[in-house]
Amino acid sequence: MKKILLLSDTHSHIDDAILKYVKQADEVWHAGDIGDLEVTDTIKKIKPLRAVYGNIDDAQARLEFPLHNRFMCEEVPVWITHIGGYPGKYNPNIKAEMTANPPKLFICGHSHILKVMFDKKHNLLHMNPGACGKSGFHQVRTMLRFVIEGDKIKDLEIIEIEKRV
Repeated sequence: MKKILLLSDTHSHIDDAILKYVKQADEVWHAGDIGDLEVTDTIKKIKPLRAVYGNIDDAQARLEFPLHNRFMCEEVPVWITHIGGYPGKYNPNIKAEMTANPPKLFICGHSHILKVMFDKKHNLLHMNPGACGKSGFHQVRTMLRFVIEGDKIKDLEIIEIEKRV
C-alpha cells in the first residue's frame, strides 16, 4: 500500500501548508510547472518524489525530470505528464500512445483546474490536482491525496489549502 500526495503547478512556491501533507505521504508526485528546483529539492529531503517538467520549467528542471513519467505503483500502471488534456480532449501529442498503451491512472497538471474523472473509452482514471502554488488564475490552492493498494486506487481526498491571495 502506498499513500500518494499529488500536486502540480507550484510555480516556485513551497510552504508549511504543502509540507504538512508531504510528511504524511509515502510518495509525492508532481505533475509539472515546478518553477524553482528548491521546491522539488525540499520535497526530496522528506519523501520520495516522482515528477515531470512543465511548460514554465527551465533547462535545469528539464535535465532532472522527464516530460512523461510512466511507471508502476504497486500493480497500477501510471502515466504523469504536464499538458495531457482530459478524456475526450487529450493533447494531440499523446493520443496515439493513449490508444495503443493506456495506463490505469493518467495524471496531468497545467490547467490549474482540479479534475478527477473516469475515461470509459480507455478504461482509466484521469486526475489533475489543480494548482498548489500561488501564481495563476485559480482561486483555491489544491492537491489530491489517495492510496494505491495492489491494483486499486482508493481513498481519494481533495485537499484545499487556502484561498489564494
